[in-house]
Amino acid sequence: MSAALELARITCTFISRHDRSQRYTAVEETSLAVAPGEFVSVVGPTGCGKSTLLNLAAGLLAPSSGSVRVFGEPLRGINGRAGYLFQSEALMPWRNALQNVIAGLEFRGLDPAAAKAQGEDWLRRVGLGGFGDRYPHQLSGGMRKRVALAQTLILNPQILLMDEPFSALDVQTRQLMENELLELWSADRKSVLFITHDLEEAIALSDRVMVLSAGPASHPIGEYRIDLPRPRDVSEIRLSPRFVEIHAEIWHAMKHEVLKGYAQQRQ
Repeated sequence: MSAALELARITCTFISRHDRSQRYTAVEETSLAVAPGEFVSVVGPTGCGKSTLLNLAAGLLAPSSGSVRVFGEPLRGINGRAGYLFQSEALMPWRNALQNVIAGLEFRGLDPAAAKAQGEDWLRRVGLGGFGDRYPHQLSGGMRKRVALAQTLILNPQILLMDEPFSALDVQTRQLMENELLELWSADRKSVLFITHDLEEAIALSDRVMVLSAGPASHPIGEYRIDLPRPRDVSEIRLSPRFVEIHAEIWHAMKHEVLKGYAQQRQ
């Protein structure tokens, strides 16, 4: 079976607009595959190219070398089989929650009544039944994240690309959203590529965790299978002895790279 998403020997180099001799290689010779129904997280130091990999998977960037394939087919242009959940919500402030959720269906030309019915169903599924008439400024940070999640999932993407979607939330809300995500994911097991700087979050959510080196020319330095049982409660699983063992193993591998990345930022 073909991988849902495959990045093969990807290198991505950016060239300065003002001086073409100035180049920055974000990721180099990096390979990553996500199987159908698999939840994969990528962790690494700040500035190591995690979001670059996600943008390559979305088709927002083209690699300098290497290839991106989606269900075995070369990716050309925007990845139409993926939904992208950004770090900050891409909600339109002039539209209420329901209107935001169904925006993609409207752009696809779905019948308004059918779109509304699907939108109301998805608001209920993310715990926001009865909040469809609220505007983004009337919602808490966690509620806006739920709207953004419904906005993405209503389009039924086969792949979810998630760029630190819960990083701005407080710890309690964040854990609630992580459990919400796992519950929704377990219903139909979409393929997920999840970017985070939080190792605990990566372990709690994932089937597999990839660790990147510090940049520039970031590359994988380790890949770890997460053999924790499902279903999981992210707050409880963190207390299990096996979770602590996995965390210690991965942190031992990435600690040097985190310190190196921090030192580079201070220069």
